[in-house]
Amino acid sequence: MIDYQAQYSQATGRQAPANAALLTPLFEQIASGQPLPPRSQQAVDLGLTAHALSDSTVDPPLFAYYRWVLLHALGSKALNEVTAQLIGSTITIANIFQTDLPQPITINPWQINAMLQAPLLTQRAVVIENNGTFILLHELHPDWPLILQAGNGFTSAYVAIIQQLEARGVALTYLGDLDSRGLQMADHFLGLLQHTSAAVVTAIQTPDNVRDWVVLYKQSTPASRFRAVKLTASVYQAELQTLRVNAGFVEQEQLLGEYEVLIDQWLIQ
Repeated sequence: MIDYQAQYSQATGRQAPANAALLTPLFEQIASGQPLPPRSQQAVDLGLTAHALSDSTVDPPLFAYYRWVLLHALGSKALNEVTAQLIGSTITIANIFQTDLPQPITINPWQINAMLQAPLLTQRAVVIENNGTFILLHELHPDWPLILQAGNGFTSAYVAIIQQLEARGVALTYLGDLDSRGLQMADHFLGLLQHTSAAVVTAIQTPDNVRDWVVLYKQSTPASRFRAVKLTASVYQAELQTLRVNAGFVEQEQLLGEYEVLIDQWLIQ
């Protein structure tokens, strides 16, 4: 059995909370891939209040410990839990699967398995970070295969769909805000993929295009939009360097005209 409390203390320099041992059976269930009830039920079954594992204000030391173990000690383990949350746990897509439903469609966690069995309409799809850009591109080009990233929304439904589409051979390219946070999200998206190269993910948002767009469209304030942040992929490190050298950022909405040309070219390759 893994000593999660010792790992936490060694990594953080903080003592595990006094009630940390209550979570050990839950961590063992997660590590073994066992199905879990909704998170509030998990908490109550452990003798905690219903929101102890979802609200950081209920028991801050325990919540910090719980989140650290999930992210670091169990980071490679999928959390196989029944979600009680619909808002914030869905994914919106257009023209990816064959369906009689009007496009775009929004898929919740209960629909994922069935939808993933549906025939594909495309072998290429464009992931769009921002809601407004996604829906405007869909309005202008209603047959384009698009996936909404929705900002920070790396929901369980989103990750499952993305990874299964990749497994089925769909090429995925990503477009987002050209600022520090936007590049962090793009970098995280690339990290979700098992086989897709950075060259495919940045087939449109290439370093050369980013350089041109920053020169043409850059905004300079606030400077926090092009601050230094940690990125894993060298291609996104290079794009962030372009922002910092030019002291500017570009919002996705500024690039609609560029996108229309380049997405069309990429989809027909």
